[in-house]
Amino acid sequence: MAIARQVLCLSAFLSVVHVRSQPLRYSVAEEGESGSVVANVAEDAGLAPVQLSARRARLASEDGRQHFRLERGTGRLVLAERLDREELCGQADVCTLPFELVLANPLQFLRVEVTVEDINDHAPVFPEEQVTVNIPEPGNPGSRFPLEGAQDLDIGSNSIQAYSISPENEYFSVFFGGQSEDEKYVELVLEKPLDREEQADMRFSLIAVDGGSPPRSGTIEILIFVLDVNDNSPVFTQRVYVGKVLENAPEGSVVLRVVATDLDAGPNGDISYQFSQAVSQSDSAFVIDPVSGEIKLSKPLDFETAERYELSVRATDGGGLSAICKVLVEVVDVNDNAPELVVSSLSSPLPENTLPGTVVALFNVKDRDTGANGKISCALEDQLSFSL
Repeated sequence: MAIARQVLCLSAFLSVVHVRSQPLRYSVAEEGESGSVVANVAEDAGLAPVQLSARRARLASEDGRQHFRLERGTGRLVLAERLDREELCGQADVCTLPFELVLANPLQFLRVEVTVEDINDHAPVFPEEQVTVNIPEPGNPGSRFPLEGAQDLDIGSNSIQAYSISPENEYFSVFFGGQSEDEKYVELVLEKPLDREEQADMRFSLIAVDGGSPPRSGTIEILIFVLDVNDNSPVFTQRVYVGKVLENAPEGSVVLRVVATDLDAGPNGDISYQFSQAVSQSDSAFVIDPVSGEIKLSKPLDFETAERYELSVRATDGGGLSAICKVLVEVVDVNDNAPELVVSSLSSPLPENTLPGTVVALFNVKDRDTGANGKISCALEDQLSFSL
């Protein structure tokens, strides 16, 4: 019985016409409509269409999926469904769908391979809509800043071919390249030094373009923040400040305020004020607020001791850069001194026959105040007056 089965299997094997040594190879563009003709497989196999029905021809694939359909009446191989190359093969360089044309009577297998060709049905896509790049000023021309490139599911010439900036600017260009297709990368290239004080930020679009016809593109917004470095010194609003203060002004009175500005940002632009060490000891009559720049009295003034003070104020930023201004304080006199009378000569008692006009006393009168406050008038107790 076993021998009979072996003879039967051998007879069946001998009756099979083996697969052609070379498969029938075709190609078809992806995304074709269902029913689109791929090729006339009967004609290429040397079969008449009538033989397909007589021999019960059918298609068979290893995975069981029927991407194609055989028209027995015409011998044509047609699409059974719309093919998506990226779904079928990802980004493989070659996407081939193999299957068998099976002829049941007598049994025969013809291998068929259909290559699905890529079309430009995908645009480049960036992983984000916006990316921020922080660059310290001034930056060195030629410096490069890597960017995450766009992805395009298409392959070959339909994949990304170039990047560009829009609108173009004088500060940046874009580099796209590498040693191979798998190692290509995108970089921003700095073409011109940056100045945060001139332009603290800038926006432009990075555009990826593929090589299809027509080409497709993807866009991402690039936001550049120029990071500050301490490249600007403080600048006073005036080189010389002049203030006036009454000599009897109370301690803590504000004399004036100095103001400096710094174009730098953050700590580099924070300013503190102090008297310069070059100032004479007279500045002990004043104190300065290190934050506001207000100069106040630290003790009472005396016009008769000093009519004018010359101060030097230094403004220093957070990075150590500084500037100096001069402050002139004029002390305004007030009437705080009484006249001083000194008798230098006095005749007493007077003889009764003293003639009118005889000098009976000499005295000196002075007042330490100035101006109107120093003018003196004298009078006798009997209201007879005279002027000096």
